[in-house]
Amino acid sequence: MEYSPILAVATAGFEILAGLWAFSLLWSRRPDGRRPMAPHWGAIATTGAILLLLAGYQITEVAICADIAAAGFLPRLAFIIVTWLPPLGLLLIAQLCGPGSRARYALPAVALATGAGVVAWIALDGSFAHASVCNAVYARYVHVSARFMWYGAYYWLGLLGMVATSAYALLRGRSKESTGSLAHVHLGTLGFVVPSLVVSYYVPATRHALPSVLCHFALILALALTHMLWELRAVSASVSELTSSTPEARI
Repeated sequence: MEYSPILAVATAGFEILAGLWAFSLLWSRRPDGRRPMAPHWGAIATTGAILLLLAGYQITEVAICADIAAAGFLPRLAFIIVTWLPPLGLLLIAQLCGPGSRARYALPAVALATGAGVVAWIALDGSFAHASVCNAVYARYVHVSARFMWYGAYYWLGLLGMVATSAYALLRGRSKESTGSLAHVHLGTLGFVVPSLVVSYYVPATRHALPSVLCHFALILALALTHMLWELRAVSASVSELTSSTPEARI
């Protein structure tokens, strides 16, 4: 079946708009000059980066499938882009946990350092990934099995880490705000990982296209993160209005 870029382009369009909106929140001000989102800057910046990386994969896949024979470095670029998603997801979870022990940043730090090493490896290894065929709305890649096994271990440990750490943080949630945000990350991660595995298992043609399938279903994560930011924005606006009200108006 001939590849259609419509789904990838539409998904990328949403993720780009959501990512840019996320970064715009960093600079939003109230009429009195206050920045209501200041307490969440780290989480907002990380969320914006995740959204733009998801869009980056979609755009790269469209470029790959436009002419597979001339794809060159693009298949490796696609994997470089998605390499950063699990470490940034772990960092986002740590940021959403709120004030506390800096030890919670140890795992994201290790993941980011490992991710940097993996990116260097992919960039230097010309045989890491080649596009083989684009079918319908997904792309299939060819890898050296032993090397891709190590990459798969890195990537899946990162995704499982996101599910596990967000679940643990939810169980120990100290505020309604952090619990709500963490729930968005937890359910958003499960929401794209589980359907991807189900499709990969029951649709044989997609079994060698799991990276592409994952990134298409990651629209679910993008929607969850966008809604998380919407709720953070609403809560921050309410708190800002309360703190700026007159003493007589306070309850």
